[in-house]
Amino acid sequence: MIAYRDATPADAAALATLGADSFRHTFGHLYAPADLALFLANHTSAAWATELNDPAFAVRIAEVDGAMIAYAKLGPAHLPFTPDSGAAELRQLYVLGPWQGAKVGAVLIEWVIAAARSRGANALFLSVFIDNQGARRFYTRYGFAPVGEYKFMVGTHADEDIVMRLAL
Repeated sequence: MIAYRDATPADAAALATLGADSFRHTFGHLYAPADLALFLANHTSAAWATELNDPAFAVRIAEVDGAMIAYAKLGPAHLPFTPDSGAAELRQLYVLGPWQGAKVGAVLIEWVIAAARSRGANALFLSVFIDNQGARRFYTRYGFAPVGEYKFMVGTHADEDIVMRLAL
């Protein structure tokens, strides 16, 4: 049975591990080891603790038998463009491979949208790797539409990401 709960600062280390493991599993093959290591070096327990102690962020965790299998992070818009005033951003939605297709992502994205609305956001932004067709279809089902592109840096490697927006 999948249980959902809000993250606390005590979850920082587990979230750092889950984020790194999920990114490595999904995208690691695309990058030189040095670029991947440089990117993941910024995703530390300390960085997570800072965000988890900041009321501008909200994180929802999915667990099975007490083990973290997914999370979604909502925060202020920070993509490299000028977003709508009052906009929020889905910073990450990571689901471990064995749980993809188990509706975990659906529960988490619905939580993100509701949380953004409850915080008074008038729009929700996210970015997604241009070649991640499954994720793009997923977000489109929830009403997100492409509004631009930007270079997402993984170490010294620049990926092309699609910026998507949902009017709230």
